[in-house]
Amino acid sequence: MQQQKQPRSIKHQDCKCTAVDKHRSSVSGSERALRLQGSKLSSFSAGTVQRVKMTAFAEFGVMPEICEAVEDMDWLLPTDVQSEAIPLILGGGDVLMAAETGSGKTGAFCLPVIQIVHETLREKAEGKSTSKVTAPKADSTNWRMNIYDRGESMAIDKEGLLCQSREHHSWYGTRSNKGVSNRGKYYYEATVTDEGLCRVGWATAKAKLDLGTCKDGFGFGGTGKKSFGRQFDTYGELYGMGDTIGCFLDLDAGVISYSKNGIDLGQAFAIPGHLQKQTFFAAVVLKNAEMKFNFGSFTFKHQPSNGYVGLSESDPSCVSPSPIHGGGAVQSSKAAPNAPMAIIIEPSRELAEQTLNQIKKFKVHISEFRPRELLIIGGAPAKEQIDALNRGVDIVVATPGRIDDLIGTGKLSLSQVRFFILDEADGLLSAGYSNQIDRMWKQIPQVTADGKRLQMVVCSATLHSFDVKKLAERIMHFPTWVDLKGQDSVPDTLHHVVVKVNPQEDLSWQRGGQKVQTDGVHYNDQMHYGSQDKETLSEGIKILKADYLIKAIQEHKMDKAILFCRTKLDCDNMEKYMKSLGGGPKAVPKHQFSCVCLHSDRKPPERRENLQKFKDDRVRFLICTDVAARGIDVRGVPYVVNVTMPDEKENYVHRIGRVGRADRMGLAISLVGSVPEKVWYHSNCSNRGRGCHNTDLTTRGGCCIWYNEMQYLGDIEEHLGITIDQIGPEMKVPVNEFDGKVVYGERRKLTGSSYKGHADILAPAVSELADLECKAQSSFLRFSGMQDNLFAM
Repeated sequence: MQQQKQPRSIKHQDCKCTAVDKHRSSVSGSERALRLQGSKLSSFSAGTVQRVKMTAFAEFGVMPEICEAVEDMDWLLPTDVQSEAIPLILGGGDVLMAAETGSGKTGAFCLPVIQIVHETLREKAEGKSTSKVTAPKADSTNWRMNIYDRGESMAIDKEGLLCQSREHHSWYGTRSNKGVSNRGKYYYEATVTDEGLCRVGWATAKAKLDLGTCKDGFGFGGTGKKSFGRQFDTYGELYGMGDTIGCFLDLDAGVISYSKNGIDLGQAFAIPGHLQKQTFFAAVVLKNAEMKFNFGSFTFKHQPSNGYVGLSESDPSCVSPSPIHGGGAVQSSKAAPNAPMAIIIEPSRELAEQTLNQIKKFKVHISEFRPRELLIIGGAPAKEQIDALNRGVDIVVATPGRIDDLIGTGKLSLSQVRFFILDEADGLLSAGYSNQIDRMWKQIPQVTADGKRLQMVVCSATLHSFDVKKLAERIMHFPTWVDLKGQDSVPDTLHHVVVKVNPQEDLSWQRGGQKVQTDGVHYNDQMHYGSQDKETLSEGIKILKADYLIKAIQEHKMDKAILFCRTKLDCDNMEKYMKSLGGGPKAVPKHQFSCVCLHSDRKPPERRENLQKFKDDRVRFLICTDVAARGIDVRGVPYVVNVTMPDEKENYVHRIGRVGRADRMGLAISLVGSVPEKVWYHSNCSNRGRGCHNTDLTTRGGCCIWYNEMQYLGDIEEHLGITIDQIGPEMKVPVNEFDGKVVYGERRKLTGSSYKGHADILAPAVSELADLECKAQSSFLRFSGMQDNLFAM
């Protein structure tokens, strides 16, 4: 069976460092070498040493002002994701990027975007941006396949002549951006450039993209079948890799025919009378295949005869543009103040604010043609954002809801967008923003006024999510994968364990007295303690989970942790419970249960304050949902507790990936109900659950479902290819597999007996390596010193 083909991928499975820690570890050897040289370095100028530090980013083509800014931030060397992505984006390519939070991916897309926007502003000021190249109008572009008229898994290159679909199980098609009608004899060629199933031919604008399966399209397939109106008949012969199919359309005689490698296969179809006045477009449909087209702009492999001409030589009076097009195929050369050049979409307000702050830091040394940035998020006054747009903006960082409102009301124009960046794309898709992303993309011009193509950058916790792959196939042009995580990446420094929450065995939840307030899904149910009915056991799971969380905090003396709950209501209830134990947001900083809550129902000032409290160690615990926590810049957390297991396996990897970074040991504890738990699921709510009391199941028009965490655990283990260690309610975590005593949050210690004499064995090699490093640094600095002297002369 033909294996599925993927876009070119760059993978680094061993990338586990945060940006700052990676930089420190990377330069420590160089610093040692410089110290060893001692007085030998004293003769070199400070400027020379400064250039040594800035060389790495400068080698990518990053402008000196931005290099200086990253130097101010102590980013002495680029991280792996920056090393891979920055040159690709500066080079004009679409990039799919996966890396851990804290690995520098924000810098990986912000640095090149700031630079290109700056260069564009400078060129416009100097009058260079539109004088050399003028983008063609929609009705006079070259013949090409239409990026707006294609199936979701059909990829088309920037010239519009190479089509590719990597879907194994379905057909995906596209049509040309122009068609011919009335009269004439026309020809084009299609060459199979990769193995797979193909069908080419002619179709009207009303035809299905699945060519030849309706009475408005005519196809000839590689299986030696012609098709029209779902009728497949034997015709010609089989064709495949390397074969060139000639497609003939004779509007004068009402006939369609084909050739294979220059050999005429004879008439395939007589065009029905009611279609002969229609406009016909070149069309193709593919299944895991690739074809390249020639409409006559290049010399045909097999020149047509008998009066046939290439489509590009058609009489203009017989040519019509496709009625299917985007909001603008070409960007207007006249820029409006409310038309930014770059749009960065973030799933949460906190992440949007972080990204904006990074942009401000990166551009601090740019004095002229400085990009203007704007934060567009809900919860902030819309009038201030509209006023800023009217004054002029170049880079917009936004959350989906507010920017959608501004675009819909015409307050923000997409006419000048050069970069469309989706950060944490898997989170955006899981939150239901797929249609909005598609709608925005279709409104963005695909070609700029100076002939440059729209660039897409998509960042995701994993590139192997089905939804992310589909998104990339739909809106990106042959993107390069920068995959620093791999499909199933779990840090080596992470210990993750599961605690089964069994209300049938542990009956402590039936006690009187202080307990957590549950979510209310069982308010209308009669609790029968001692029974085995599922509603009562579900209530037991909710109470026990709060008890087990407290046990875990006490057993491991947790000083800092992220606590993941499924819903905003669960977060609120857990905060109230910890407050009842003396903790909460206003507890003294070192209190055992001091905590804050982070979710979208909290007002923006409170969310910012709560996040800062957690970062500054004024509270120990951050209670949040997946959406609120996605992408927040919190590093070095020693513990994570999944109070509720996620129903998406990718979210599990994303959650536990927050601990165990930069060689620091981390512990992730997941509380898993042994029986299904009834939970809220407001799919039938017009107000998204606010004030909802409908505890019926969704299958009966209610707003609840049964949540099977044992099933989700099985899905996660299958995804990772492992069995996660199980511990008991006492929360004792075995440390046999680790070397020495584990202190979570500290660096992993390699002190076991198997390491005896290890340092002695490595000592000669380490000494030799240090000597070579000294020589390399000295040689480089001497060369730089010679350059200083030359420049001085």
